[in-house]
Amino acid sequence: MVVTCIEDLREIARHKVPRMFFDYAESGSYAEETLHANRRDLEAILLRQKILVDVSKRSTATQILGKPVSVPLALAPIGLCGMQRGNGEILAAKAAAKAGIPFCLSTMSVCSIEDVAEEVSEPFWFQLYVMRDRKFIRALVERASAAKCSALVLTVDLQVLGQRHRDIKNGLSVPPKMKIANLIDIATKPGWIISVLRAKRRNFGNSVGHVQGVGDNTSLAEWTNSQFDPALNWEDVKWIRSIWKGPLILKGILDVDDAKLATEHGADAIVVSNHGGRQLDGAPSSIWALPKIAEAVGNKVEVLFDGGVRSGQDVMRALALGAKACMIGRAYIYGLGARGEEGVGEAIGFIRRELETTMALTGVNKISEIGPQVIAR
Repeated sequence: MVVTCIEDLREIARHKVPRMFFDYAESGSYAEETLHANRRDLEAILLRQKILVDVSKRSTATQILGKPVSVPLALAPIGLCGMQRGNGEILAAKAAAKAGIPFCLSTMSVCSIEDVAEEVSEPFWFQLYVMRDRKFIRALVERASAAKCSALVLTVDLQVLGQRHRDIKNGLSVPPKMKIANLIDIATKPGWIISVLRAKRRNFGNSVGHVQGVGDNTSLAEWTNSQFDPALNWEDVKWIRSIWKGPLILKGILDVDDAKLATEHGADAIVVSNHGGRQLDGAPSSIWALPKIAEAVGNKVEVLFDGGVRSGQDVMRALALGAKACMIGRAYIYGLGARGEEGVGEAIGFIRRELETTMALTGVNKISEIGPQVIAR
């Protein structure tokens, strides 16, 4: 198969990754209204074509949090990344480092902070869920610091878990539940089986062995289900800010007032995000919320964007409406499932080249030149 875009990688991954894990990455919560709105609203934004502009010196290079990047992208934190392919987090981190962009490791990753740090020379970001067990959370932050993580991404929209129907129907678990349908499906994925069997681990590496009484996946599942904290509030953000000395990014901002509060509580950046349509179903798309938030915070914090990005055109749309850079999740997960590290690199490359072409056809040479003028109104 000739691969030319993210959708091609998705089709390959769909055939190579067991359904329960492919659906985990694909699915949204409840009726998936917000999941679909993320793509629909991006696609509705038309770009303004400009001609006879000298665009011979185009560059997609820019900065995120003061660090140079080759393209305004970062790989978003994805739970169970190592179940898309064995050692998935390590492979994605290596691809990101080669491409010159940040990789963000999830709290709910398969490979641990230390696993990734041992395998990559470039600093990476770490994403944090604040759970009830604050001693464990403090230890996680300390481990991220010891691993020289260059930013902490605090996800603030998961105090309760939105139900994902596909996960329940598929019997999602780590390792997979050995239902007959799952066994048959996994048996048809020999490449995936080999990659997982050869991997460093097949559980949640950041938790197993680091929480008292949690020594296997069964005890971990019971512990995790009890840890989501509906009492999470801005005081917890203050606490995290006090124990983390590096750049702090708040991910999951959809409301102007919350964006302003994030600046008051020490955030260096915010991510306009609805958790990929996986939490509050019926919430607005990320791109719908972006312009108002970007205008409200101005240059007080860097504004990143997450939600439905599949192309360089989507990156252009987000930057035009106020984002400094974009995070991609499903787009690179498809590459990982399809071709491992190479596939993640391909996904990044597709978006970079599409952005470069889009810049040319909208009369733009630098990322800093992208603004509302590139939108057709």
